[in-house]
Amino acid sequence: MLRAMPAFRQVGEKQLPQEVVFMAWSPERDLIALANRAGEVLLHRLANFQRVWSLPPNENTGKEVTALAWRPDGKILAFGLADTKRIILCDVEKPESLHSFSVDLSITYMHWMEVTEESSVLTSFYNAEDESNLLLPKLPYALNTFFYFYRLNALVLGGSSGFIEIYAYGMFKIATVNGVAGSCRGLCLSSDLKSLSVITEIQSSSDSEAEMTYFQLDTSLLSSYLPEVTRMARKFTHISTLLQYIKLSLTCMCEAWEEILMQMDSRLTKFVQEKNTTTSVQDEFMQLLLWGKASLELQALLMNQLTVKGLKKLGQSIESSYSSIQKLVISHLQSGSEALLYHLSELKGMALWKQKYESLGLDASGIDEAITAVGSFILKANELLQVIDSSMKNFKAFFRWLYVAMLRMSEDHVLPELNKMTQKDITFVADFLTEHFNEAPDLYNRKGKYFNVERVGQYLKDEDDDLVSPPNTEGNQWFNFLKDSTHLKESPLLFPYYPEKSLHFVKRQMEGIIDQCLQKPADVIGKSVHQAVCISLYKISQSEDSTPQLFKLPFLWNDKTSNLHYVLFTMLENSISKIHILRRHTDTSRSVSNGILAVEFGNFLNSSINESSDSRCYSCLDAHFYDDETITVVLKESVQQEGKERVLAQLPLSSLYTDEDQDRKFNWDSVERLDEQSSEIPTRTVFLESQWRVLENMKAQYVSVNGIRKVSCVLSSNLRHVRMFEMDVEDDGEVEEEEEEETIQVAAGEPDEPNQPVDGQDNVCDASAEELPDETEELW
Repeated sequence: MLRAMPAFRQVGEKQLPQEVVFMAWSPERDLIALANRAGEVLLHRLANFQRVWSLPPNENTGKEVTALAWRPDGKILAFGLADTKRIILCDVEKPESLHSFSVDLSITYMHWMEVTEESSVLTSFYNAEDESNLLLPKLPYALNTFFYFYRLNALVLGGSSGFIEIYAYGMFKIATVNGVAGSCRGLCLSSDLKSLSVITEIQSSSDSEAEMTYFQLDTSLLSSYLPEVTRMARKFTHISTLLQYIKLSLTCMCEAWEEILMQMDSRLTKFVQEKNTTTSVQDEFMQLLLWGKASLELQALLMNQLTVKGLKKLGQSIESSYSSIQKLVISHLQSGSEALLYHLSELKGMALWKQKYESLGLDASGIDEAITAVGSFILKANELLQVIDSSMKNFKAFFRWLYVAMLRMSEDHVLPELNKMTQKDITFVADFLTEHFNEAPDLYNRKGKYFNVERVGQYLKDEDDDLVSPPNTEGNQWFNFLKDSTHLKESPLLFPYYPEKSLHFVKRQMEGIIDQCLQKPADVIGKSVHQAVCISLYKISQSEDSTPQLFKLPFLWNDKTSNLHYVLFTMLENSISKIHILRRHTDTSRSVSNGILAVEFGNFLNSSINESSDSRCYSCLDAHFYDDETITVVLKESVQQEGKERVLAQLPLSSLYTDEDQDRKFNWDSVERLDEQSSEIPTRTVFLESQWRVLENMKAQYVSVNGIRKVSCVLSSNLRHVRMFEMDVEDDGEVEEEEEEETIQVAAGEPDEPNQPVDGQDNVCDASAEELPDETEELW
């Protein structure tokens, strides 16, 4: 019989302007992330489906979202983009990228899990304060705020051609898994790190039907060395974060350097090209310095093109720009580099403990090369500081003298304090002119200019070319000493120095060496992963290709309590789509609890809705685990009639696995596909009594659930119509109190969307699909 009241409470409904291709609930909040066909990622609240923020597609990140995953604490949302092959980690508070990285192939699925395995060693490690916080100065702005997490967690990526990678804390790759065929359609790494379940779609040729296959991979190396993996992953994350910090600091330095600083070089080059005299530019300025007289051409350059006002502005720009860059180098670049050196040195110490870390692929020699590369980068940063300091002094003296000379040319009054110039000042300016104002035809052929008066910008150019004006090392006693000492040249205690290269070049070189050094553990751990089980499930008909791949079953679930992997999928039998539950123990050496069970749904609606007496009258459209004990399903009437009802229901596992031996009666035949043995699979017929609700006026097709927050979102077959439900409804009095609290909170918080009034929740919930606002009128 039908219940007087629906089992689940509807709290929102919306017609969307774009087709949704993926949706995922936050594990900790009443927030749901959506991705649509336009490439937009959106975050909505449960109440009234209120939008929190949206991240539109762009050329840099990408436009084709193919996967979504939440970090277990719900503070970071990860999504993959097929067109740019990038992974973006986004802050839940605002739509901005916190971290991104590239992958070799486009991602088709991602899974973000938390390691829940307990041990005394891990507990003491988690509770101990990080020594780096005590020994290293705090960075002015810490990037690792969003990337730190109490327990080890891992972002598992799956893509085409068997591509699978595991990233610790979503930041650094710790495993590259090989040996899996097909394009990944589902992933689930067990919380004890003992096994990885993978669903792939294998298509042998373009003409043949694709075949869905289940793989269970043994990842026992990660489980056996869990404390070591956790320590190593934490170090990797530190290093990855600091590399991003240095990159960001260098970007800020490049932004602080302005193109106006090149004005002097371009003006002097134009002067050389247009002047008719044979006198060099250096001689022209020397005559002005010594005799106070300038040629007519030089006067025209200074008074008409450069101008007194322009010179003053140029001087102020140089001083401001150089001061900003200097502060960034000292406060950010040097601090970040020293922290990077510290963590690499600690990683080397771990690598030397071969009993613990050799099996994980840590290589002390490779880490030595990374330490050396960081040292070279620090030397280059110090060189830049010296160039900035020298340039600021030179430009200050030069501009002061030239400013006074131009005031005299224009017969303006010169202040007495500016008019004083000692012999030492004259010598200083003369040396500056000698060094910086020499015409260089070779430089014109390379850079299109004859002069390189401004020396700082060349260090910030992201180019492979050598520096235009490298530092002068002639007469440097230390350089001469190194040249004469063969042993010191090869000493591991001295960092290599690249006087001809830019800071950007040395940074790229450092990043490449560190990436290569830290790639080895990912390769070693990946090679240790081996296939334990391979089950061919069923073939996919060509007609299914139009369905968004991200919504297709199978669905994988990890039961942390009983250490079981569950696979949910549907197979047709006599025009009825039955849900099948395959379960495997995470310990691949055990066969306990392994098996398969088919579930069919009997008629549980009364005769006023369906007159058929067929006990198998419902097909399963979608199924997801609500929690470890319950599966949420979307069902459809299978009888041939107009207006088939769609039903949202909760299926308790306890109603299925009542007999311990129920799922062991099936005799596997590894030669045949599972769909070819469907008639022999044990079947349980279920008649739901209470936990279901008819989805009226909605052609429901897909569902996304969150058992922690006890909510669900149902999506229609046209991918534009959503309904939100609270799944565990309490008594009416408590429900009314909650509704009043939600209304007060929304009214006090962010304004609701247009055409979606806060106090109109009941009207929206009761409206049919036809009564909802037209999608063209919705402001999303």
